[in-house]
Amino acid sequence: MVAKYIADQRDRYLPRAIPLSPEQRTDMSDFFSPELLDSARLLVLQGERVPNPDFYPMLRSVGLTGLPDQATMAAITFGNVVVSHGPFSRGVLFHELVHVEQYRQLGIDRFAELYVRGFLAGGGYDGIPLEVNAHILGAQYEAGELPAFSVADEVRKWIAEGKF
Repeated sequence: MVAKYIADQRDRYLPRAIPLSPEQRTDMSDFFSPELLDSARLLVLQGERVPNPDFYPMLRSVGLTGLPDQATMAAITFGNVVVSHGPFSRGVLFHELVHVEQYRQLGIDRFAELYVRGFLAGGGYDGIPLEVNAHILGAQYEAGELPAFSVADEVRKWIAEGKF
């Protein structure tokens, strides 16, 4: 269900999404491959919010709580399409591009599986290893104290070490 939701949302928003601006590409070019930056698409919604999945009521009925509310998130990534509820800050863009890289390496089905497993095992959104990875890398980026690093290599390392 989650993988289908992700694919459906990607297809829904892709026609309106645009490539990164030259400034965004420059800001991210020391951390992401040119291929990823070429493939990523961005959409800033105006007067609408990303809806929660249709299956949320069913999940709540079986006792799942703390489901992430899509409408309150700064941005959400669906494959290579990043949908934002407001202008992209550098930090939000970086975080979401980490997810684009995760999707690139894992595929939608595996990403969805790991996201759900992480949610259940980690006790909620903040414990999802895919999110933890994006937050850690984002903090390194925003601190600006480290030299440039390859997000692809960092994600690959987490996959190899079974951290997701």
